[in-house]
Amino acid sequence: MAVWRKSSYSGTSSDCVEVGRGVGIRDSKAPTTHLPVSDKAWSAFLTEVKSAR
Repeated sequence: MAVWRKSSYSGTSSDCVEVGRGVGIRDSKAPTTHLPVSDKAWSAFLTEVKSAR
């Protein structure tokens, strides 16, 4: 079973994106479906986001 996490910036909001390590991403309002994302793709995404600061 995946452990899903949301950003600490989301607070108690239920309208957010959640990340499941090794699984993908999902919308917290529709948790029964998710978009699969590989570890490699997720790492590349994070690298891009961090470099855009």
